[in-house]
Amino acid sequence: MRAARLIHLVLLLQSRAAMTAAELAERLEVSERTVARDVQALAEAGVPVYADRGRTGGYRLVGGYRTRLTGLGRTEAEALFLSGVPGALREMGLADAASAARLKVSAALLPELRGAPDSAAQRFHLDAPGWWREPDAPELLPAVAEAVWTDRTLAVTYRRQPGAAAVEREVEPYGLVLKAGVWYLVARLPGAGGAYRVYRVERFERVGPVPGEAGFERAEDFDLPAFWAERAEAFARSILRDEVTLRLSPGGLRRLPYVTDRLAAEDAVAGAGEPDDRGWTAVRLRVESADVAYTQLLALGPDAELLGPPELRARFAEAAARSAELYGRGPTGGAGSSPGRRGPRRP
Repeated sequence: MRAARLIHLVLLLQSRAAMTAAELAERLEVSERTVARDVQALAEAGVPVYADRGRTGGYRLVGGYRTRLTGLGRTEAEALFLSGVPGALREMGLADAASAARLKVSAALLPELRGAPDSAAQRFHLDAPGWWREPDAPELLPAVAEAVWTDRTLAVTYRRQPGAAAVEREVEPYGLVLKAGVWYLVARLPGAGGAYRVYRVERFERVGPVPGEAGFERAEDFDLPAFWAERAEAFARSILRDEVTLRLSPGGLRRLPYVTDRLAAEDAVAGAGEPDDRGWTAVRLRVESADVAYTQLLALGPDAELLGPPELRARFAEAAARSAELYGRGPTGGAGSSPGRRGPRRP
């Protein structure tokens, strides 16, 4: 365990000019005191690690030291080939480059590891697009991806909604996100206080380089996964504009996150009071609209009672009455016969 951590520490310092004890401790998931002991052990083993003192100090490797730790184990090799997303690479125009890279890595593997690519590919496959939709790569995606890789400012024409007026602006493309089969560009607006925006790539009508633009300087503290996670959660909460009140049985309470927005369900359960004598719990649930709530909460059936608003409760009461009438008269077939109660077959 410690040997692996020491190797990881060396590789981290090799990939950066310098790192503080706090940064290393966070990446290695240990204390700063453990980092200091590990650095001392490396120095005693002949690895030239130098410590800069002071408030802005840290650790670095001396004299361009490079480790020769280039061997891959089977698990590492399989993970390397698993990390590719063939469909996404193809849509960004990187399929040929990825294929060449995989061939080069395959050729460098030890003979007993040559089967790692096939082993991973036959065990795991990522199908990013959602159900019931044909994936359609945006025509301008390769041009956007190239700008992301090269840090080049783009002049774009963008239409927020079909039928809306198109807008023109310059953006600094920071990263691409593939979410449920839809490509999004995360970009910063120059001169807008460093504000970041999210654009659906399919809604770009034109993209091109800014004349005379040599490129932009990427903010070092920008974290694409963290930004996307925060923005996605904020978006999910922003569309929940209405609220309903309902009573849930224990089973309904457990199933609530599976029929409605998960974040809204978690908030509703967290703010719920104590169950009543029957074990039912009253909750206030944020929803996108009354129509959406009606469609979603019907799935809970008799495990939920909609208390308000009154007009929505009336819709649920009407649905319950129609269901009671339908099930109260017994099963009927198309010609008035009960399915499953057929007479004897004639020869």
